[in-house]
Amino acid sequence: MNTLFPIFIKLNQIRTLLVGGGAVALEKFQALTAQDSQVQLTIVGKEIKTELKSLAAAYPHVELFEREFVAADLQDKELVISATNNPELNEEIRVLTQQQNILLNAADKPALCDFYLGSIVQKGNLKVAISTNGKSPTIAKRVKDLLQDLLPEEIDETLELMSQLRDKLKGDFEYKVKTLNEHTKSLIEQDGY
Repeated sequence: MNTLFPIFIKLNQIRTLLVGGGAVALEKFQALTAQDSQVQLTIVGKEIKTELKSLAAAYPHVELFEREFVAADLQDKELVISATNNPELNEEIRVLTQQQNILLNAADKPALCDFYLGSIVQKGNLKVAISTNGKSPTIAKRVKDLLQDLLPEEIDETLELMSQLRDKLKGDFEYKVKTLNEHTKSLIEQDGY
């Protein structure tokens, strides 16, 4: 049973540590910066790919240190992503993050994770996160591709209009929900659902 509770994190307000400097760290870096170019990120890796160094240099809120991870790297961090191929280091980071109540994602190590990084579909202000409970990132990517194709490009315009309508509505919460539901019902009916 999937008991994950999906949340969306404001990366520009959460101090994040990325441990690693290889291909997986590069992938995680790109995922983070794609969601928020103002991400508060520190990268620590014994050997850091040239491509990762070059990309990181373009982000003023990213600090990069090419050296081994030390426990002090966790100071003031609220979120950690471990993207190393070193099982002992991943275990050490797991112990340290638990002791300090810091959330951890260990790439491709579901047993060590407090959270997973889902596949993301984004069309303007609409963002959909997809998780397979750590079972199959490949399936999550396929569902992402499907949704990306299905969602119309105009969805952001619709969201903006709905936001304006919501702001104009008078009445209690129940009335607003009922009114907004009536306006959005036609979106579903048009597609024959």
